[in-house]
Amino acid sequence: MKDRFTRFISRANVRVYRTTGGRLWNSMLGMPVLLLTVNGRRTGIARTKPVIYFEDDGSYVVVGSLGGEPTEPLWFRNLRAASTAAVQVGARTTDVDVLVVEGEERERLWKKATELASFFTAYQARTDRVFPLARLTPRA
Repeated sequence: MKDRFTRFISRANVRVYRTTGGRLWNSMLGMPVLLLTVNGRRTGIARTKPVIYFEDDGSYVVVGSLGGEPTEPLWFRNLRAASTAAVQVGARTTDVDVLVVEGEERERLWKKATELASFFTAYQARTDRVFPLARLTPRA
């Protein structure tokens, strides 16, 4: 039941965000939301999800937290398999290059994420899984 409700809210969020050019449903838990469109790793079908993000050096950074669940979100698995995606921030849609960050860069961005959104720390405490982070850099 919870998964059905979550899917319903996610689809509604995408619809409202797109219809209003990002003027409505553009934030969650005090953080900005973008619409991430990435092809499915197995199906190749483009899927769009509302995702919390923060900016870093001209890129958008997203965290695959799934609220502290033990498994990685499907949208992040698809992102791992992709080299490009598209994001809508407000009314503007942009193609982006995808880079899953590792090592020192991941640690720096994780620190920034937890400073901007303390709920990530609480989510991390719920699981042993290390949350992946991806840098989405607008294409020239």
